[in-house]
Amino acid sequence: MSSAVTSAAPTKTLDLGPARALSCRECGHQIPLAAEFACPECFGPLEVAYDFAGVTRERIEAGPKSIWRYASLLPVPTNVTEHPNTEPGLTRLVRAEKLGKALGIKRLWLKDDTGNPTHSFKDRVVAVALAAARELGFTVLACPSTGNLANAVAAAAARAGWRSVVLIPKSLEQAKIQMTAVYGGTLIAVDGNYDDVNRLATELAAEEEDWAFVNVNVRPYYAEGSKTLGYEVAEQLGWRLPGQVVIPVASGSQLTKVDKAFGELGKLGLVEPTPYRVFGAQATGCSPVATAFAEGTDVVRPVRPDTIARSLAIGNPADGPYVLDTVRRTNGAVADVSDAEVVDAIQLLARTEGIFAETAGGVTVACARKLVESGQLDPDADTVLLITGDGLKTLDAVAGHVGPTATVSTSTAEVRRALSG
Repeated sequence: MSSAVTSAAPTKTLDLGPARALSCRECGHQIPLAAEFACPECFGPLEVAYDFAGVTRERIEAGPKSIWRYASLLPVPTNVTEHPNTEPGLTRLVRAEKLGKALGIKRLWLKDDTGNPTHSFKDRVVAVALAAARELGFTVLACPSTGNLANAVAAAAARAGWRSVVLIPKSLEQAKIQMTAVYGGTLIAVDGNYDDVNRLATELAAEEEDWAFVNVNVRPYYAEGSKTLGYEVAEQLGWRLPGQVVIPVASGSQLTKVDKAFGELGKLGLVEPTPYRVFGAQATGCSPVATAFAEGTDVVRPVRPDTIARSLAIGNPADGPYVLDTVRRTNGAVADVSDAEVVDAIQLLARTEGIFAETAGGVTVACARKLVESGQLDPDADTVLLITGDGLKTLDAVAGHVGPTATVSTSTAEVRRALSG
């Protein structure tokens, strides 16, 4: 196994900030920065390796009110803020006392990413992917998506003046389809599930030289955007790490990158490198990682998704094995919950904290409750739940479960009868 950078060089000198190479997560082999996602030696997945310099709390705190305050920790050009982008990030960290009481967690926070430009955490990863894609010479922004990524890619491309091409399963929620189409890019519905769409995108990425498929050929850069969730949580907690964090799992990349962010902050001396535990959350109808964890195996067997949590419905998660590595190393776990539990948790979160989450948020809250009840989640530890998308995107999940308390005529007497009933 080799960890040396191969001698081949890209056609131009790239400015991707502190990024110095792409490194294989399996064998450690390194190649120069380029639009590559698989190791040429062992075909393992590539991720960005860095040479960090001059990163301080003061420098970060003086930066933009967006993810670009962490530009010195990301694979983006030094002039990243000079180009039009959606400027996601620095979303609120909410102290959730009422929800914590309902779940049995004494000190609970919610990282509420519903406040991003297209109302999900995907704006973060797309912003980083776009910045890297521009430097790599691409001109079209593209993706396969379960919905939130489609929204983010279409919006980011529109803001940047780029063409976008988005592929989605035709069964996607109508709100997410319409929210993608409104930005004016090319939107193609595919007769198949997400894994079918992803295979099609991978084939197209090999054929279309000018297309940056954010989660395919520029995936190593795209994935790094999820680190900003970890950076923000630590900064908003007063530059310290939480005791435990619960993260929804689709491809699994978000969970592994939040863990990577916590590790980087500790190594750079920006936080005290205190122990923390990472937990994953899946819907039972698409829970290959939770199943592997429960069985004690390292093999994540693909499944055919069948759940209302469509944003998490990836039956063959690329980072599944790395999720298992992370939760086991940190003494965490991966849990799964039924669709009925998801809907109940969406309503619980809304009633207690005034946050309306999409189905992925319901999965996270419901899994947190399950993990507390099973004794796996420590009720006395500082706990953060990631709420990664807005409930307005998945209204069909709560349709039939919520509605008017009563229907009355224009009569105050009828209103009072309804109130007393």
